[in-house]
Amino acid sequence: MKEEKIVISGIDINYKIAGQGEPLLILHGWGGSSDSWQKVQEILANDFQVISLDLPGFGKSSVPPFIWNIDNYSAFLSDFVGKIGLENFYLLGHSFGGGLSAKFSADNPQKIKALILTGAAIFRSKKRLNWRQKIASGLAKLGLAFKKIPLVGESLYPLARRLIYRFAGARDYSRATGVMKETFKNIINEDLSGYLAQIKTPTFILWGEKDKSTPLQDAFAAQKLIKGSRLEIIKEANHSPHLAQPEKLAGLIRRFIQP
Repeated sequence: MKEEKIVISGIDINYKIAGQGEPLLILHGWGGSSDSWQKVQEILANDFQVISLDLPGFGKSSVPPFIWNIDNYSAFLSDFVGKIGLENFYLLGHSFGGGLSAKFSADNPQKIKALILTGAAIFRSKKRLNWRQKIASGLAKLGLAFKKIPLVGESLYPLARRLIYRFAGARDYSRATGVMKETFKNIINEDLSGYLAQIKTPTFILWGEKDKSTPLQDAFAAQKLIKGSRLEIIKEANHSPHLAQPEKLAGLIRRFIQP
């Protein structure tokens, strides 16, 4: 496995490449990197040329120069595949990378041979907040009032805010800093479901049976919207089957591409 560097629009980008054959590009989730997909990449490299990318702001790639949204990431991805010469390739996206993959495939059908989505973060709606997130939203408003208490509030507010986000399950936001914190806000506030009906490439939807980050109902909704797509539920898997069950996940992907 080789680790490569490339500069795109002034951003230092890191990616890993392994194997020979038809190209397959992997896009990780928010907070992840190419390292988190290394085991799957190694397995699939027996049959494909597998490229695993550190998206801007993650892994060894540098942070975007300004606050990005999904359009910025999609434009970057188009520049990346063009610069390394990827054409007619398989695209695998997880979580945030899955949402990005869905948009990119809808916008660039001529470039994608087949799309694989796993735990893809596509559907965004305030109506779907879970009870912890609803409580946390209320606590956050109280926290802003608490911040104004003389002497005590200002010093304890950062700790209280971290605890609120942890309670809500929003650790990705609490861990982000600077440009990436504001970029995260843009990403989670953009619903991508409108792109699904536009996807014309063969699509394989893989979902963990016990995924709590992107609920199983999202998998069924995505299958309904992407015409001709195939859905496979991975039993006992959570949001990250590439970490818990890499052999299983890689095997399913291989059988989809090479039936």
